[in-house]
Amino acid sequence: MWRPARKDEDEVIVRMCLALYTEDPGQPVARTQICQTLEAFRAEPGRGRAVMLEVGAEVVGYALLAAFWSNEYGGEICIVDELYVECAHRNRGLGTSLFEAIFEDRALWPREPVALELEVTPSNTRARSLYERLGFGAKNITLRKPAVLRGVRAET
Repeated sequence: MWRPARKDEDEVIVRMCLALYTEDPGQPVARTQICQTLEAFRAEPGRGRAVMLEVGAEVVGYALLAAFWSNEYGGEICIVDELYVECAHRNRGLGTSLFEAIFEDRALWPREPVALELEVTPSNTRARSLYERLGFGAKNITLRKPAVLRGVRAET
């Protein structure tokens, strides 16, 4: 099912990530950003990791998991930064199984998190319904101020 991604699967992750942002547009993401994320996670695994969803011998999804230490919660929160399952494999509980695996499988996430966190685009009501059924709820309002990146202002 869910397992850590290997370096030789970077192109698969890039393809699926671009498909995610095509299906559910939010902040634009370029191929270079995806590759930088994968490189950063490999260089500093404490920051996060990429995981793959395998059904049989076929990779059908991925997730990017990021670490955040919360003083308020007294431990590490695992942020599910991205979650994607290919269309043909949706509605089978495969995405849902990731959330259980994060708590149970130390190969996916090294420490048991004190909480899980994720974002969902406002227009993605189907995903939001799923997350709410799984017990996710709104928290404080998150404000974000984009930084200037390489001389180009990041879009909001």
